[in-house]
Amino acid sequence: MPAALLSHPFMSQAALEACRDEALVQSMLAFELALAEAHEQLGHIPDGVSRRMGEHLEAHEFDIERMAAGIATGGNAAIPFVKQARAVLPEELKRWWHLGATSQDVVDSALMHLLTPRLARIDDLLLRCRKAALPLMHAHAATPMVGRTLMQQALPLAFGVKVAQWATALESARRRLAVLAEAGLPVQFGGAVGVHSGWDAQGLVLMDSVAERLELATPVLPWHTDRQPIQALATALDAIAGAADGLALDISLLTQTEIGEVSEPSAPGMGESSSMPHKRNPVRCARIRTAARRIHGHTSVIINAMAQPLERGLGEWHAEWAPLSESVLLLEGALELAAELLEGLEVFPDRMRANLAITGGAIMAEPVTRLLAPLLGMDVASSLAAEAAERARQEAEIYSRVLERLLTERYPDIAAGIALAQLEDASDPVLYLGSSKHQIKRAAVWLESK
Repeated sequence: MPAALLSHPFMSQAALEACRDEALVQSMLAFELALAEAHEQLGHIPDGVSRRMGEHLEAHEFDIERMAAGIATGGNAAIPFVKQARAVLPEELKRWWHLGATSQDVVDSALMHLLTPRLARIDDLLLRCRKAALPLMHAHAATPMVGRTLMQQALPLAFGVKVAQWATALESARRRLAVLAEAGLPVQFGGAVGVHSGWDAQGLVLMDSVAERLELATPVLPWHTDRQPIQALATALDAIAGAADGLALDISLLTQTEIGEVSEPSAPGMGESSSMPHKRNPVRCARIRTAARRIHGHTSVIINAMAQPLERGLGEWHAEWAPLSESVLLLEGALELAAELLEGLEVFPDRMRANLAITGGAIMAEPVTRLLAPLLGMDVASSLAAEAAERARQEAEIYSRVLERLLTERYPDIAAGIALAQLEDASDPVLYLGSSKHQIKRAAVWLESK
């Protein structure tokens, strides 16, 4: 697969470097050495065995290609890894290697060990997004823009509210993942069928000791076919991807030439077209949305693999590895781009005002209805406001003036008591931003609360 051209550009390059095949091997080795240390502490193996194993293996260059080939016959990376490592060890140490463990213990624990630092990086990126969003919210607390429903102009809102919505969505998802990160990803150690066969009560002591040494969480029980930890992690990552996707979707729509209310941060070559020199495509948004789509697909695989048979998954367990690890790499990449967007987003308030004026004020038919309802009744007022909006659109006239003319023609007595200025105020989007400012203040307090 041409991963460098089709897959890796949508991932975090820092995460890719930190999660290379060699890094997974080192995490598997960390598990095995932690297990040996735990056995040694309990007197199961002679003193100094774990240290000597480390001396032989920590500097050893494992054959990744041969290990990968071995997965075809064993079904997972742990089996060829354990064989390669044992072959390096002196005869007197071989018997103590991989003692009481099974391949699932090695792979699951290694993945948890490998991904734990990535959760900290994801949290850092989300905090960076939050930090960038707060001043943007406040700067545009009174910047009116068109609110759009079903892709059509609806009523005005402050642009700062839209930023607040992006920020609170990302922060809500961040706090969900933070609960898992603070509790810690769990170690896996249960032996062949998850009951520490041959070790009796000391099996749980071993499990707890390995967790402590790897700085992983201690589960209540081994979780070989209880995939709650994987499902919880995958869906928390997916929630963040969804929030980032929403931000990217909104920004990409607002960058359209005919709308032009915001623009991605400029950078040399960013957004260029292969054939149209004038274009400045929202490439960051496209990359975020691509990553989100792939993460959603990966999450679906993990959810569908959740129920696993008896004491070892038959394909379901194996199906989790790539989707889980790729989701982390994709999410880091998406959040790097989201942070760039929020830090450098170009906002065009004048364009927002121009778009508010496209209908000549007709999008304000709802507040005009409120003004006229006590005088004409709700049904008549709503019908008149809608008719004036349609005429203003067709005739390219200012909405308040069309409305004044209709009132004068049909209801002269009522029209005499309503000044044009009242109609203009009722149809002025700047005066109809609802609770926008209050929402921004409330969102800011919540965002800064943790």
